[in-house]
Amino acid sequence: MTPTHHAVEMEDLEALRDLLDRGADINEERQGLTLLHHAIDVEIDGHTQTGDPLHVDVTAYLLARGADPQRRSGGGSGISAEHMALTRGHWLASCLIEEWIRTHPDGASGA
Repeated sequence: MTPTHHAVEMEDLEALRDLLDRGADINEERQGLTLLHHAIDVEIDGHTQTGDPLHVDVTAYLLARGADPQRRSGGGSGISAEHMALTRGHWLASCLIEEWIRTHPDGASGA
């Protein structure tokens, strides 16, 4: 696992911040998942496994740093993080991504 994906897996925002500040790719992919896809998956899994409330902090941070929620995983052959959040029931991420798209009509490059 790459250091950035490990930081997402551990929901370690400080480590993720440091890695991104040092030049890590915000749209890095590992096993067909961008960091944003991975964050959504981790947030859903944590909620499902523990029963703790659903949260969106890693997803929000990645969006704030420029992650593209419409970028398809798997080199363009997979689904977007936007679609993943919607179909997997991560309503908080879906709401956040909808607003991101509304306020970023030119996509991530316009951010």
